[in-house]
Amino acid sequence: MFADITENDGDRGQVGIGTLIIFIAMVLVAAVAAGVLINTAGLLESTASDTGQDSQSQVSNQITVVSASGSVDSGSVDYLNFTVMKSAGSDDIDLEDATVEYTSEDISETLTFANTFGSDNFVVAPTSDPDTPSSYYAATSGQIVLSNTSDRVVVGVNLDALGDPLDEGEEATVRLVDQSGATTVYGVNVPDTISNEDYVAV
Repeated sequence: MFADITENDGDRGQVGIGTLIIFIAMVLVAAVAAGVLINTAGLLESTASDTGQDSQSQVSNQITVVSASGSVDSGSVDYLNFTVMKSAGSDDIDLEDATVEYTSEDISETLTFANTFGSDNFVVAPTSDPDTPSSYYAATSGQIVLSNTSDRVVVGVNLDALGDPLDEGEEATVRLVDQSGATTVYGVNVPDTISNEDYVAV
């Protein structure tokens, strides 16, 4: 016997195949979208992790100024000497990659590391001599890294080379910025009377 095939039965078959095709297409689109979302989520996670580490470094990495002095010539401070160390909890600080931002009433300069004094650089020397003269800096070379909290070095800024010696009672601001972007601000205050001094605390 033959089963009766009606027009409605044929319509149902066509609708079923179309639905299946649409379903497969939706599954493929969903798979592609899921892949894109997973890749995007991984990229965002990596970026967030890097940003978090950079932010943590900027907060935890600090250069501490232990003491500061200035050498005096003709009644003005012509060199600044900063004895510095790394703060507890900081990563290694490479002063060769650091910058010094010097700001006074007259000038504002960003200085980079160099082995000899110049108009746009600072120098670094060991602390074997507490009153380190400029000639001692010129002999200093090599990479300077603060690895331990017991490490001490002198950061020197030549105000004569900058064209801005500080007179009695004048002030300036020095920002020490390490390789991670962490900033230490130090205010320089020249004493009101320095005429008979070779070196003064600032």
